[in-house]
This record gives sequence, C-alpha cells and structure tokens, in this order.
Amino acid sequence: MTVSQYDHVIIGSGINALVCAAVLSRDARVLVLEREAVIGGTMRTAELHPGFIYDPLAMTFVLLQVSPVFAELGEALAHCGARFSATDAPTGVLMSDGRSLALSCDRGVDAGRFNALSKGDGDAFLAEMGGIDADAALIFGLFNNPVWSAASAKLFAGYAMKNGVHALLTFIGRNLVTQRKRLAGSYQSDLVRALFAPWPTHAGLDPEQPFSGKMGELITYALQAVGAPVAVGGAAKVPQALRAIIEAHGGAVRTGADVEAVLPGTDGRDVAGVRLAGGEEISAPSVICSVAPDQLYHRLLTEWDLPDHTRDAAARYAYGKGNMQLHYALERPVDWPDPSLQDVAILHLTDGVDDVSKASNEATRGMLPVRPTVCVGQPTAADPSRAPEGKAVLWVQLPEVPRELKGDAAGEIKIPADGSWNEVVREAYADRVEGMIAAHVPGFRDTILARQALSPADIAAMNINLVGGDPYGGWCGLDQFFLFRPFPHQRNHTTGAAGVSHIGASTHPGPGLSGMSGYLAAKALGKRKRRR
Repeated sequence: MTVSQYDHVIIGSGINALVCAAVLSRDARVLVLEREAVIGGTMRTAELHPGFIYDPLAMTFVLLQVSPVFAELGEALAHCGARFSATDAPTGVLMSDGRSLALSCDRGVDAGRFNALSKGDGDAFLAEMGGIDADAALIFGLFNNPVWSAASAKLFAGYAMKNGVHALLTFIGRNLVTQRKRLAGSYQSDLVRALFAPWPTHAGLDPEQPFSGKMGELITYALQAVGAPVAVGGAAKVPQALRAIIEAHGGAVRTGADVEAVLPGTDGRDVAGVRLAGGEEISAPSVICSVAPDQLYHRLLTEWDLPDHTRDAAARYAYGKGNMQLHYALERPVDWPDPSLQDVAILHLTDGVDDVSKASNEATRGMLPVRPTVCVGQPTAADPSRAPEGKAVLWVQLPEVPRELKGDAAGEIKIPADGSWNEVVREAYADRVEGMIAAHVPGFRDTILARQALSPADIAAMNINLVGGDPYGGWCGLDQFFLFRPFPHQRNHTTGAAGVSHIGASTHPGPGLSGMSGYLAAKALGKRKRRR
C-alpha cells in the first residue's frame, strides 16, 4: 500500500494541526493533508473589494501570543513572514444610550477610569487581575498541560500543600462562578459591567454558565497582556508561515487531499496509515486528526473495532450555537460618537449582561435574537495595509445565532419551514445588525462600498469541522470541558485506536487560536518516541 513513508500524517491544517506539524517536523518526517484548496482552517484572508483585504472567519491572535507555542515558535513565525500588530485599546463597549468605555493595556489606567465611574470598581478590577497573578501557575498550567498528566496532578498537589486542601476547594469553587454573579458581585457601574459582559461568548460560554465568570477574567487578563493582535496582511499569513517552518524541516503539506479513512493494520490494533478519496493510500505509524468528533468516529475510524461507548459518546457530543459574520469595505473609518473608539480593536454593542443573556437564550432556543451582541472588529486600526489610505475594513461577529432556525424573536423575519438558513434570512438579519451600528453612526450606510454576510450555514460550508457554524469545536459547558473534553472516558489526545491522536478545538484545552492542543499532542508523541 505504501506510496510514501512518513512518521506522522496529520489530517487538517488549522492552527492546531500546523503547530503540531511544525513541532514534530524538527526530528520527524511529517505530512499534512488538507481537504480544502487552501490551508489554515479558520485562518483565511481574501479580497472583499478592490484594494480591501479581510479575514472571513478568525481575526485576532490573543491566545497564540500568550501561549507556550508563541514562546517556542514566535521567532520562526516572524522569520517566515508572520508579523502582528495591535492597538493600545484591545476592547470597548458602546451602549444604546451612547455611553462608551474602552479597556487599555495599562491596568493602573483602567483602574482609575473604573473608580471614576463608581468608587471601588477600579479596586475590584485590580483585585481580580491580582488574583490571576497570584494563581497564574495553577490557572495557566491547567490550560498548558494535558489534563490527565503528572504535571497537572503536581499543580493541584503543590497548591494544596502550600495553601491547604480547603484553599484548593475554595479555588475550584470560585472559578465556577457565572459571569452574571462575577459582575454583580464586583462592579457597581453598569458601564464597566457592560464592558466585560460579552467576553465569555468568545469562548463558547453564556454568561449564566458555570466558569463563564473566570473565563471572562482570563480573557481580560490576556487582552491587557498583549492587546488584540492581528496578523499584518491578514490571518492567512500565520498558516503560510507555519507551512514554511514545516517545509524548511523537510515536512510536506498537501491541499485538495480529502482523507476518507484512517486504516488499521493487519492486527486490527496499530494504525497503518490513511486512505484518500480516490483510493491513494499513505502509510505512517502515527496519524493525528484535527477534526470534529463526528468526523473522526463516524467517518475516519469506521474501519476500526472501537468500543460501543466511544461511538455512542461521539453521537451524543453536543455542538454549540452558530456564529454569523458581517464584513464591510468602508469609504472611511467609522465615525463613532466617541472618536477614541476608532482605535478600539474589538468593540461590543451591548447594554450588559442582561442583553447578552437574553440574546444567548433566544439563540439557544432557535430564535433570531431581537438585539444580538454585536462584536465590531476594526482590523485597519492596527493594520492600515488592509485598505487603501483613509479607508477601512470592518469585521463583525455575532456569537449568538441559532444553528437551526425555529423563529425570529422579533417576529419580523419569516423563517423557512425546514428551519434552514437561506439568503433572504441571512440578509434580513444582517440588515437588523447593520441598523444597530447605524443607530450610533448617522450616515454609516453611505460609507459602505461592499458588504458580505456569512450565515452559520455559509460558515459550515467553508470548513467541515465548523458543525452548523459552531466555531468553538462543540459545546463548552463543564460537561464537555477540561477532564471531559471531548468525552469523560477519553484521556488527553488518545482515541482508543492505537497510533491515532485527536487534536483541535474539540479537545483540551478547547477553542481559540492558541495551537495548544496540537502543541501538547506533539510534545506527548515526541516523549513516546524518545522512550522507544
């Protein structure tokens, strides 16, 4: 069956797959297989209008820059053309009454602003960020190590030995707080609460879910540490640089290579390689799959004799809400009511946690939200090269959109009988969102040169792993996170098929452009090779 011999075949070319390949390629022969015509997964760049380039899906690289991946590969990425730029204002909020607030990268400056709005809010903010400083080794250690590992066990044991078992249990309990409870307990200003309210949605969490409060804190901490960096020239520069690193070490990357099966060996246990659509077979003693669980267990591993409970778990694996994207080429930057908002990398239009919770609940029930959380990205603020001089690109994300439609909570948009997204629904909902922006910016519509709307169905069609337009690799509630991602019985990135690893947003440490699941899998595979 051998066409060529590799130590590792990696299926998919998102950030986790490419990071995994880049790390492994330094002392192993690696082949990356991508079914689409371009590599990168959600990291794509295209032309929206003549002279305007944009990122159709992912835009910022916060998690990459605060991860061990960047510490190890950052210099090589820069050498291969991936440069990053960020503004001094990573995020902000604009409320319906016109009040606004921005977060800077200076903790002291922000504390002063918050205290000016409500005495004590700045002190509460310093206490939150200081708490993360104090517990950083344990908090970030849980994300940067395999969950089922001696390293993670030592983190918990070390914390308990230093602070006591009760302190460890208290730490765990504090981290389970919801975003609503966190904000109500820490901040008095509705403007400060609104600034922080939407951020857990960017990790696939609603503000009423356990752990959403701590996730909101961690995202704020990361934003202050590195800003909201974009790749200069577009998100696609990152996969292009990772590909250059892989190929410089002798690895290979193929596009248009759709893997239809991971093949078991003659003994039925160890992996033999992969078979592509069309029949080509490639041998390798290690296959790493950066795919969603349904693709892995109901498509790629169908020729394996796996336990029934594994396939049952894959069938029960839950996906979260869909996302929708709007992209604009503009005649000029948005004329926000507060001019300082032009430098904010990611601006939310919301009135706070009630708004976010209501929209999340409506989307969960299959309804188009009346007033969605509108996340407005302004990439040209950090990277003016994306548009002609004096003009701008706008990147808009809607994190609360149903994958399947049951109705419109506003009663304005007619939903197809089969609950599917179509062009009429997509554009009508895009008009609603655009109207929310225009309500703050008179004349906004007159500055539009081009608009592109992507529904959850459009997003799903761009990448087979974005099931129903869910960009987070599946539901991120505690029953599918940390110890339980993707399944409670699964350990780290193993699959039950010997020699087959599972990485990607559906595995620990979850979604986001950090590359950590690929990095952790590569380190584990490297250790196994050295032991052998």
